[in-house]
Order: sequence, then structure tokens, then C-alpha cells
Amino acid sequence: MSFCVVLITAPAGPPSETLARKLVESKLAACVNRVAGVDSVYWWKGTVERCGEDLLFAKTDKVKVKELVKAVKAAGVGETPEVLALRVKEGNRDYLRWIADSLGTPRRPRRIPPGEAPRRPRKAQAAPAEGGHA
Repeated sequence: MSFCVVLITAPAGPPSETLARKLVESKLAACVNRVAGVDSVYWWKGTVERCGEDLLFAKTDKVKVKELVKAVKAAGVGETPEVLALRVKEGNRDYLRWIADSLGTPRRPRRIPPGEAPRRPRKAQAAPAEGGHA
């Protein structure tokens, strides 16, 4: 399973609340944290702009990201909505399993067949002596 945290900016208040709820209800995100009152400064059409927004952190499965992006665009939160998916490299396995269960993500098949003992990891080979070749 591959998971992502997706950063989304949305207009402050009810629009971001509605978007967060929609993403969870449609099972595009298992959880969305909303950080209210983010001050954004950015280039837009040749000038520097500033506005207050809310920042959403959506936890999802990698396979749902494209659909999540489409949902954010359809919600009309801006002409070019910020939606950035960051891959999760490590995390609490129980939490990651909860994300998968919440989204209905199928689990990977077990790599070790039932009844077989896992193989012991190989020992690392010694580094070549100084001046030697690998």
C-alpha cells in the first residue's frame, strides 16, 4: 500500500469545511485536518497577491490522488487550486492500516505463505580493504 498526504489550500471558512467533509464522505480521504487562517503570498498573473486561506491535510491512498484532484477542481475552490500529494515513506503501521480500511483499499497479499517461517536476513558483506576493489 502506498499512502499520500495531500496539501490543499481553499478559501477560509465554510468553503474549506465543506471540501474537507466532501473528501472524507466520498472516501477520497480517510481524514482531513483543516488549519484555519493561513496567510498566503504568491505570484498570480504577473503580480504578487496575498490572501487568507485554510490549509487542508488529506490522508489518502496513492491510487485515490487523481480522483481527489478532480474533486477539488470540481469544488471550485480556485482557478488553479493548490493540490500537492506527498508520498508517505514511513509511519505508524496501525494508522496506515486504518487509512486503508477507511478507504476500502485492498490489502497486499502476504509475502510469506502461512505456515512458513520467515527467512533470516542475510549478513552484510564486509567492506573491501582500503585500496581494494569492490
